[in-house]
Amino acid sequence: MPKNTTSGPIIEATNVSVIRDGRHVVDNVSIAIEPTDRWVILGANGCGKTTLLQVLSLQTHPSHGEMRINGAVLGTFDVRPIRPRLAYVSAHLASQIRPVLTALQVVMSAKNGSKETWWHEYTSSDEAHALECLKQLGVDWCAQKEIGLLSSGEQQRVLLSRALMAKPIAVLLDEPSARLDLGGREQLISILNEFSNDNPVLPTVVVTHHVDEIPLSTTHCALMRNGTIISQGTLDLTLTSDALSECFEIPLHVERRPNGRFSAYSA
Repeated sequence: MPKNTTSGPIIEATNVSVIRDGRHVVDNVSIAIEPTDRWVILGANGCGKTTLLQVLSLQTHPSHGEMRINGAVLGTFDVRPIRPRLAYVSAHLASQIRPVLTALQVVMSAKNGSKETWWHEYTSSDEAHALECLKQLGVDWCAQKEIGLLSSGEQQRVLLSRALMAKPIAVLLDEPSARLDLGGREQLISILNEFSNDNPVLPTVVVTHHVDEIPLSTTHCALMRNGTIISQGTLDLTLTSDALSECFEIPLHVERRPNGRFSAYSA
């Protein structure tokens, strides 16, 4: 496990590209995730957001460029123990979990980066830690309930509890509201705010294509188009009408609601 001996980024990508079938899905992207950062990556469907998040979480290796985790260069350390600590949460992952697994089993499985518990051994300490993770998200009461019987909001809390199981150094969420209705989405955004407030030095990266899904806790924004980050920086300076219009290639107006959340509509 690379140790962060400096005050530098937890995750750092430099001139990273991913090439598939001769096409640059991610094209010469650089981004650095600091310990207290809360990033959102915005862009249209197919722009490379998910692939970039998979690179940042070491689910996918870049074709070109350099990846550093706590300052250590990818290729100089064993990724197997660190990959679970770059907690990757996605709607696709949720769909792969068997609905008959209990919430406790779902959380414990994250220790080894798996989706089942039956092919690994777990100790009483592991179970106690999993219960504590569920407790942190306020869902310890459903530890023995099948995850398929829980509401969408409860399932999201269990998945975030799962992210905490491996004592993560970062949490990366790929379109976490994709399966949710309006109520579930609003619950999720509140959950993400609570999560950030409760874990102030645990950086998060959220991928979405909806401005109104940006949590209040967000500090930084990256706008992607055609595999490239066209603008990035602090949220207030990056998420502008002009930049969002360039990102989605349509005239858009961005405004901030009284509660601090964002909205965007065709200008």
